[in-house]
Amino acid sequence: MGISWLIFLPVAAAVVLLFVPRSWSRVLWGAALLATLIVLALAIVLYVRFDADDAGLQFVEHALWIPQFGVAYHVGLDGLSLLLVMLTALLGPVVVLASWGTIKKHEKEFVLSLLVLQGAMMGVFTAWDLFLFYVFWEAVLIPMYFLIGVWGSSRRIYATIKFFIFTMAGSLLMLVAIISLYLQCGSFDFDHIFSSLPEAALPLRNQLWLFAAFFLAFAIKVPLFPLHTWLPDAHTEAPMAGSVILAGVLLKMGTYGIARLALPLFPHAAQVLFPLIAALSIVGIIYGAMVAMVQTDIKRLVAYSSVSHLGFVVLGLIALNAQGLEGGFLQMVNHGLSTGALFMVVGFLYQRTHSRLIADHGGLASTMPVFSVIFGIVMLSSIGLPGLNGFVGEFLILLGAFRHNPWWGALAATGMVLSACYMLWVYKRVVWGVPRGKAVEVSDLTAREIVSFLPIVVFIVWIGVFPGTFLSKIRASSHAYLSRIEMALQDSESNEAAVTASAAPHWEPKKEE
Repeated sequence: MGISWLIFLPVAAAVVLLFVPRSWSRVLWGAALLATLIVLALAIVLYVRFDADDAGLQFVEHALWIPQFGVAYHVGLDGLSLLLVMLTALLGPVVVLASWGTIKKHEKEFVLSLLVLQGAMMGVFTAWDLFLFYVFWEAVLIPMYFLIGVWGSSRRIYATIKFFIFTMAGSLLMLVAIISLYLQCGSFDFDHIFSSLPEAALPLRNQLWLFAAFFLAFAIKVPLFPLHTWLPDAHTEAPMAGSVILAGVLLKMGTYGIARLALPLFPHAAQVLFPLIAALSIVGIIYGAMVAMVQTDIKRLVAYSSVSHLGFVVLGLIALNAQGLEGGFLQMVNHGLSTGALFMVVGFLYQRTHSRLIADHGGLASTMPVFSVIFGIVMLSSIGLPGLNGFVGEFLILLGAFRHNPWWGALAATGMVLSACYMLWVYKRVVWGVPRGKAVEVSDLTAREIVSFLPIVVFIVWIGVFPGTFLSKIRASSHAYLSRIEMALQDSESNEAAVTASAAPHWEPKKEE
């Protein structure tokens, strides 16, 4: 069983469930849970079989799709995509289990949207053909659009349209860049494009335009400051499952795209723009944390914390050293676990009190002790407590940033301090504050809710205590990735020097007659 099962099994399950009556609620949810658990089991098998010493693409599947244009169904896994595939597989059953019984309208359509969304996200992280990558990238937008627009809160239509406009604008920019690359290289295959672009020796001006198109598309999805304004609204209005998937996986499509395509395709252009990208990342880290500090809505606070934490990831990627790159990819997973769990915390709390305002909650330690313990673990993970997953990723990112530019690391480190301020403050108010409102009489987590948290908590501790288990899987691929970029930079510099030399006036002494 290969990668195609990860992509098409949840989609096939959604097609089968189309013929199940709406009244069979337990069958719908049970089938969705079974399908996502099978996908998780298959992903674990691939993870175990993955050769950590092989930097190349593994479990490759290749078949021509549109021969006249050279479009192929080409999928595979390397170390950089492996962890994100595992994250997507893990959050699938977690979201289904956490949402079971909480959806009051159009349950069948909700379940189908979750399944199709998981298959499309798997496609994004495994595609090795640019056309196929774009198809999966756009396919993700459709079920997410409905999750927010149909099952969201009171301002869901506004949030959905804003989300759609921002992401479609980025997608159109990427499409233009993809067409330009195809005309330049004659292929959509990643390997062919990577190998042919240095030979094509694109002028720096063209590289800058193409890099900008790709980078803006991915920066909107991250979202990087100042393109982040759609995210708080989307998170606030989305149902709990939508927020968990959005924070856990969808935002990582942006950072993955930056690392997979924008940087290795146009490293010379990226190098020119590194100071600007670093500045935006650091501003996003500090700005997101400071705005989170003044929020009165818990969900918006967590949403702005995402802007801050993902600024760390982008900073680690553009450091272009082993520590920054490995820390960036590990932090994608860490953020997906901790922030996804925080949105589950907010969702379960809202189901009980019907309020997301911090002022409406307090004293939950006495009425919801299990909830308070889990909330505490997730909160400490988010602020990077040593021994938990968040510390490892952020430490590696800061180490990589310091090695590239000490000022980057010093300024970014302030974000960790600020995140501790707002997360500890909200935890103190909600868990240890004075009991008020409906929070006085709420019930603790059910067995289903505890089970949905359990795998996330296990990985939060596992990554924090034994990070080598996961870093070892990406080390060979990260070293090969950095070597390729370094060679591309050397080639572009030598080409530039050759062009300069040929354009310079050439003088030879006149021979005497």
